[in-house]
Amino acid sequence: MTAPLDAEQASGAAAMFKALGDSIRLRLFSMIASAADGEVCVCDLTGPFDLSAPTISYHLKILREAGLVTSERRGTWVYYRARRDSLEVLSGLLAVPAAEAHGG
Repeated sequence: MTAPLDAEQASGAAAMFKALGDSIRLRLFSMIASAADGEVCVCDLTGPFDLSAPTISYHLKILREAGLVTSERRGTWVYYRARRDSLEVLSGLLAVPAAEAHGG
């Protein structure tokens, strides 16, 4: 970060952090963000959880509304991708500046 967030930036970042504040959504996001092909079919996201498909869909909707993932319907399945720009925002907020930049 090179400057404080303005109100709009803070609101957007807060929505992303709030969405990731749930362990199920955090796991889903990590599965999507770490996918080898860069995307994951919803059909591959339901197996690791002891939850119904509608519950998984609800959590994916929260991630999508927070701007963390995008989705694309292909036939009967929906594919999810992490939004790299959102990852960069979160990374920038969490990055610890080098000690040299602050005089020691």
